[in-house]
Amino acid sequence: MLKKTLREKYSTLRRAFTPALLSSQSISIANKLLELPVWEFEFYHLFLPIHNKKEIDTSVVLSILHGKDKHVVIPKVAESNSLEHFLLTDNTRLKTSKWGVPEPVDGIMIDPKKLDVVFIPLLAFDKTGNRVGYGKGFYDTFLSLCREDVVKIGLSLFEPEEKITDTHQSDMPLDFCVTPGAIYSFPKS
Repeated sequence: MLKKTLREKYSTLRRAFTPALLSSQSISIANKLLELPVWEFEFYHLFLPIHNKKEIDTSVVLSILHGKDKHVVIPKVAESNSLEHFLLTDNTRLKTSKWGVPEPVDGIMIDPKKLDVVFIPLLAFDKTGNRVGYGKGFYDTFLSLCREDVVKIGLSLFEPEEKITDTHQSDMPLDFCVTPGAIYSFPKS
């Protein structure tokens, strides 16, 4: 299926979520994450949700990371339409961007090469680890700057599609995707 079609389909499905359903599905995803073999690392990149797009509530994931004494890094869209990455500390001040994303105002910038694990927002994914976001390419560009061994974990409210048919060479596939009911693993070929 084409990315444009998938964006429309899953945006519509998400809009139908009640706050209670979104909350319970987000908690299920966070609990499933605990089953992954990724908790020995130090630096974890986590997106903060766009609430008006009914993205997964990552506050439970954040609590898990803090409970495990991990360094949490969050993104901010820079003037150049690329992502900058800041260490989330007790002193981090957040401001909602024009896209509805809670972002750090300032703070300690982190080089993407330091990251061990990246949790990735998405609208849809397929059985081979390809994903569909909002189409701006922020995460593909960002992931290309990370180390080759960075663990890329998609978080999805929905199960996979069979195949995304219009992938590009610059698309960065996932290593794992976690849904409320399952963990999908995509071995590198």
